[in-house]
Amino acid sequence: MSSPFTSGSDQNIKFTVIIPARNEEKYIGRCLDSIAAAAKPYPGQVEVIVMINRCTDRTAEIAESYGAVTIPNENKNLSQIRNAGIRAARGEIIVTIDADSWVTDNMLTEIERLLQTGKYIGGGVRSAFERNSLGMAMSALVLIVPLLFKYGLLTVGLFWGYKKDFEAVGGFNEQMLMAEDIEFASRLNKWGKRNGKKYGTVTKALMTTSCRKFDQFGDWCLVKNPGIVRAYLKGNDRAYADMTYYEAEK
Repeated sequence: MSSPFTSGSDQNIKFTVIIPARNEEKYIGRCLDSIAAAAKPYPGQVEVIVMINRCTDRTAEIAESYGAVTIPNENKNLSQIRNAGIRAARGEIIVTIDADSWVTDNMLTEIERLLQTGKYIGGGVRSAFERNSLGMAMSALVLIVPLLFKYGLLTVGLFWGYKKDFEAVGGFNEQMLMAEDIEFASRLNKWGKRNGKKYGTVTKALMTTSCRKFDQFGDWCLVKNPGIVRAYLKGNDRAYADMTYYEAEK
């Protein structure tokens, strides 16, 4: 297949999309298809970096078939994985997304529109799960409420902003194994305030994510296991981090 992503010079690259991936052959194609569609207004200006984290399947092969840059990484730490991708990025604007998520066709144009206003330091997105249930809603509630009190009301799931601002806040916190996303959002928000800008949310485009964690652990998993919620709040519990992310079955 012809590559929808750039391999051109640094000067031409507007966006770098960073995707951590561990044995994601079931999901990575859908993610990359959505990014390719969103990249159509920017021919030759979108770079995709897939961080190949301890993969034993066809994730790298699939990513390379799209023209994505693949970088091997052995860390069991999403912050370290994402930061390695940020360091390698050649684009002016960084976008991070998980391999089991996908975006609407207007995601990149909406990100650029918000950044061009000069009002936003970066931010998150409007997001949804691919299915809904009462158990999922309650599980989300018991996690979101305490995180809201700790970090504030900030959107997560996909992050965007200029690479210089990602670097200015030190990237993702490598001391954290869980909830590193909302902690990053909190620091980006504070950096924006120092520079007279807001933490933004893309509302006219949508990111959808799979329900595989709920499929694996059950829709009521966080209600039934408050230890996971405490681990998110703590941020560096290796046992729970391995169970939910780094050693979870794919």
